[in-house]
Amino acid sequence: MSTTGPRAAPEQPRKPRRIFLWVFLAVQALFLLWVIVGASSGAGAPEDCGTLSRETCNDAETAGTAIGVGIIIALWAAVDLILGITYAVYRISRRR
Repeated sequence: MSTTGPRAAPEQPRKPRRIFLWVFLAVQALFLLWVIVGASSGAGAPEDCGTLSRETCNDAETAGTAIGVGIIIALWAAVDLILGITYAVYRISRRR
C-alpha cells in the first residue's frame, strides 16, 4: 500500500546564531570608544593649577590620563576574560 500524499521534506539543521559574537564585538567597540575618549580628555592646556607651575600641572594631568587609560585597559582585559570563560562554559554545556 503506497501513500499518495507529498513526502515531508527532511528537516533542515538550524543555522547557529552568532549572538555571542555580536555581543563580544559590541563590548569591544564600547571599550575602544571609552579608551579613545579617555585618552583625548587629557589633551589641551591645564587650567586652575593652583600653586603648581604650568609645566608641573601639565605633567600631572598627563600622568592622570595615563593612569585612567591604564585602568580602562585593565578593566577591558578582565571583562574579556570573563566573557571568554563564560563562552567556554556555555560551549561545554551544549556539547552533545
